[in-house]
Amino acid sequence: MKKYVVAFIAVAMLASMIGGVFAQCCCAPGFTPGFWKHNIGVYIGVAEGAQSAFEGGPYDGQKAVETVAENQPDLVLLDVMMPILDGILACERIREFSNVPIIMVTAKGEERDRVRGLDVGADDYIVKPYSATELLARVRAVLRRAEAVQSTSFQQSVFNHGNLKIDFAKAEIFKDDKMVYLSATEYRLLLQFAQNLGEILQSEELLTNVWGEEYHNDKEILWVSISRLRHKLEDDPRNPQHIVTRSGLGYTMPKI
Repeated sequence: MKKYVVAFIAVAMLASMIGGVFAQCCCAPGFTPGFWKHNIGVYIGVAEGAQSAFEGGPYDGQKAVETVAENQPDLVLLDVMMPILDGILACERIREFSNVPIIMVTAKGEERDRVRGLDVGADDYIVKPYSATELLARVRAVLRRAEAVQSTSFQQSVFNHGNLKIDFAKAEIFKDDKMVYLSATEYRLLLQFAQNLGEILQSEELLTNVWGEEYHNDKEILWVSISRLRHKLEDDPRNPQHIVTRSGLGYTMPKI
């Protein structure tokens, strides 16, 4: 199966670098044919209007949303700095109709943009300037998490916790019998609690199991993701019943 990546980057030079990276990634360490199945198609858009050697060209945030809707890519790379719709708004719009993995590109030191991106549904972020190696590692980790969700299996087909129901066979979540849409990362995070009902999970353990070993100190991404899950799943996010904080210890899904 072909992997199709959509990238919307505000600087032509970065877009050129990304295009080159993805063009050769089938030969890069860790990007074996077995992982990528065959090859990758890339849509590169650059704000200055420079045409890339790949599919695509000039873009804006609205174009990003439309391209994702039309092409249903496997992963989206969104720059925060985009005309018409910025990356935050574009991510929010995409989340209205798609759970595609999204990586936000932010400027160095812009913590507010990172938090806002995660809060509207991004799966990860990368800070400019970044290397090709770091970019590949982030993309590999996000796609691995998305593929792991599809292959997850449990002995029981349905898990119930109060008004929350998880259908493992279909990877669907219901709250009060109404479907709740989660990103691949949010789903994997929720599964950690369902798999370890009643157990206290430390932050480092959750970060390693859901995002990967390289994220074990990235508490910010965990805090924002748990906050987002609570807003989707809890009747009162300030008094959670499904994902509970044990001060100084970690998090748990208590037995009911």
